[in-house]
Formats: sequence, C-alpha cells, structure tokens
Amino acid sequence: MKKLFIPFLLVCFYAHASDPYPRNPAIDIEKYVFQLEVTDNNDVLNGIATITLKIKKTISEFELDLINKKPDGTGMEVESVFGQETRLKFAHQNNRLTIYLSAPAEANQSITLRITYKGVPQDGLIIGKNKFGDRGFFGDNWPDRGHHWLPVIDHPSDKSAVEFIIIAPMHYSVVANGIKIEESPLDLKRKLTHWREEVPLPVKVMVVGIAQFAVQQSGVINNIPVESWVYPQNRLEGFHDYAYAPKVLDFFITHVGPYPYKKLANVQSKTRWGGLENASAIFYSENSVTGKGDREKLIAHEIAHQWFGNSATENDWHHVWLSEGFATYFANLYLENSYGRDRLVEEQLKDREAVISFYKKNQRPVVDSTITDINKVLSTNTYQKAGWVLHMLRQKIGDIAFWNGIRKYYATYQQRNALTGDFVRIMEEVSGEQLNDFFTQWLYQGGHPQLSVTWQFNKKKNTIEVKIDQVQKDGLFSFPLEVALVDKNGQIQLETLNIGSKQSKFELTARFEPVQLKLDPATRILFEANIQKK
Repeated sequence: MKKLFIPFLLVCFYAHASDPYPRNPAIDIEKYVFQLEVTDNNDVLNGIATITLKIKKTISEFELDLINKKPDGTGMEVESVFGQETRLKFAHQNNRLTIYLSAPAEANQSITLRITYKGVPQDGLIIGKNKFGDRGFFGDNWPDRGHHWLPVIDHPSDKSAVEFIIIAPMHYSVVANGIKIEESPLDLKRKLTHWREEVPLPVKVMVVGIAQFAVQQSGVINNIPVESWVYPQNRLEGFHDYAYAPKVLDFFITHVGPYPYKKLANVQSKTRWGGLENASAIFYSENSVTGKGDREKLIAHEIAHQWFGNSATENDWHHVWLSEGFATYFANLYLENSYGRDRLVEEQLKDREAVISFYKKNQRPVVDSTITDINKVLSTNTYQKAGWVLHMLRQKIGDIAFWNGIRKYYATYQQRNALTGDFVRIMEEVSGEQLNDFFTQWLYQGGHPQLSVTWQFNKKKNTIEVKIDQVQKDGLFSFPLEVALVDKNGQIQLETLNIGSKQSKFELTARFEPVQLKLDPATRILFEANIQKK
C-alpha cells in the first residue's frame, strides 16, 4: 500500500475527476430573470425566462437544462425563444434545450435571450397543500431539480445573479432570494412581487416560496434583517422556534466573515429536506415548527451554508463535503461557543458513532469520484465524517491557524467556486504545515482506524506496555493518539502515541499503577477500538 501512496496523492489533488455534468466552457450565465405566474385553478406554471450570458468562446448554439413534457402531462413545453427581437430556432429533447443563435456570438460578448415556456412541474417546484390544508408553491432545487421548472445551467459551477417576478393570487405572500423591490396589485385578484439577488448563486439554492405566511422580524444583525416566515396556524410556535437565527448569524459573521447577502429569511415550507440552505431564504420542513425550540442545531447548520456552499461553492459535486461537512462541523462549533466544550464533545461523539455505523454498510471515501448519481453524494461521509476531518484538522494545526485558515479560505472563494485542493493549499499556507498526507488519508481513502489495543503494567520496570494494531481491511492511518492512564483514585497520566504502522508498540514510564487505559480522552480523533488489559 505504501508504494502506491505518493502517486495516489498526485491523483487526488492535481488530477480531479469531474462529475458527469456536460459543462460548456464557452458560456457563463451572468443573470436570470424569471417571471412566473401561478394560479389556484390548476398547477400550470407560465414562465418567461430572460437570461443574460457572457460568451467565452465563439459559439453558434448552446444548451440549457429543462425537463421535457412527459406522457403524464407534467414537464415543460417551450413556446418561443427570442434573442433581442429575433425569433431563434431551438430543439427541446432529452431534457436539454438547444438554442441556435441567428449569428455566431464571439468571445467576450454578452447576449440576452427570452424564453417563453409553460408546464406542470413534476418536481423542483412543489405545488400542493401543506399540513394545514392550505395550498402553496415551494422551490426545492437541490441537487439538480431546478431544471424541472426553470431553464438553467443546473450545476454548482455556474453561478449567476437572479430575480424572481411572481404573479400570483392576491391572498399569497412571496419570499425569494435577495431583497423585495416591488409588491403591486395587478387587478382585483392578482398581484406582482419582485425579488432581486445581485450576488451570484448556484441554481441549487435559488428559490421562491408562494403561500400564506405570518412574517416576523426576529432581529437585525450588522444591518441584516433576520425574518421568520411561518404558516399562520402555528405562528407563535414558529416565531419561537426560529428565534435562534439572529444569535447564530452573529456567530458566523464574527468568526468567519461578513454575511454575503442583504437579508436572512427562515421559512417553514414543503421542502423534502429537514432544511434546505437556499441563499438568504432558508427553507425548513413544515414539521420543523414544534414550539419546543429544539431546532437550534439545524438552524446553525443551514445558516453556516450561507458562507459554505452558497457563497464559497464546491465546483464539482464530488467535493460537496466543502458544503455539508463544513455546515455540520460549524454547527457544532456554534454550539461549543454557546454552551461550552462539553457540548462540542457530545456532538462529536454522536457523529463518530454515526460514521462507524455507516462504514459497516458503505466503505467509500468522502471524496468519491466513482459516484455518477449525484443524489448519492450526500451521506454520513460528506456530513459527519467530513465534519470530523475539520475537527481533526483543528487539533492538528491549532485553533489560531485553523480559524485564520477558515477566514482566508472564505475570503478567497466567496462568490466563487472551489475544490478540495484549494482548501488544502490555503490551510497549508496559513499553518506552515504539509497537509496533503492528512487530507488524503481522511478524504480520499475510505474508512477510519480500527484499533486492537492490549496493555499491561510491568511492576518490576514500573512501565506500561501498549500494543496497538490497525486491523481495518484497507489502508493505514497516521495520527497522534492521546491515552490517559488512570489509577484507582482517579489520578490521570496523559501520553501521546504516534501511530503510523500496522503494528505499534510503546513502553511508557508510569507515575503510578494504572487500573484503566482510556483512548482519546479529549475526543480528538475519528477511530474505533477494542481494548484489553493483559
């Protein structure tokens, strides 16, 4: 295995395999403006998408993602495509919309197109009754479900500004990304609501919610209004449950950097997820509202995404740990800041148990370029194990370097895209340490250390003899393992053992006769172990 280790490093960090999305390097979407009309009479969505794109290489045609109309009547049907005032030819098949320009567009040119379409969304825009029986329309784009109702580049590598102009029955309120710039009645039955987000977003976190809402401003942090949007029937419970948000927002602004958007709305919705981190308009499942105030960790996780995933976005689905692992660990860091080190340890131990259990069913690494179904990139690996990687990095380089590196990474890649190698490079620069080996074993190698530990006390020599075997089937890990020797009175002697081979033996001078050997008493390392005293 060791002979393969150095080439493996080069493959991991310098020859990134791409996910299967067919990228087009000739275009870059700069802005979407979606005018959408919905009604209570049916589920048909009438849309006009105005798309501005920059040409990076001369082209005469290009493709967008948009679901075709299906035999069951769901899906989208394109009626026309215009460039300026010129009607353009198009083809819509295999869920791709090919647009043929009337003349080649040259590099560095910007063009604007207008696509008129309609249809019944099968997914992406969730239309139906909520738990109180009221009708609503909720965007739910993650991971690539936006093209079920919007013509887009449905991949996180392409980020753009977005506006939603919603025409809906008068009794609905509308929430979306950005700030509201207009709300006007059109007639006695309909009104128009216009939201604008100028910061570039990936489609996965573009969103609109159209429903009956009770709305409260729960606070203002650094001139950022923090709002709660909940169903009227559980208004008081929702306002209570989402009231943690200002405190959470303040933590991340203080520790990571300025908030990237102009408002933060926490929205009760019909999302299929427990929470979906839509930029500046987080959607939570409708059952997140209980009135018990027990969603603080979830709220912290989704707010962390505003920095990690939304602003600094993974450039490839295989590197989604840069989003989910960060949100997982930074939610734990928020809890540590609020309630102390013991709360962090509690969360890390729960996450460690989850990782150990998951590995029994799935031996894949965190960054797994063999995954072709992007719905499968989310797992305990990309959440809890990736969070543990950040925790171990913090132990390895220390708090000061860790936080300086996090702030530099975010400052460098805010409103941009990054890969794992980008994060590694910045943490190396800040810490002054070589970290490729660390990240390779924890991110690109499956599993974790599984240790068989035996120990005994030698009364004649007054030493403790410790033998540690790595018994996992594949791969070796190198890491420092702290052990605590405990005597019958509870006195503790701490030692650090550097593990780096299949079998390791240590002889430690004892200050007393121990009755117990504890591994990793400060909860610093991801591992599992069987301990025996001879």
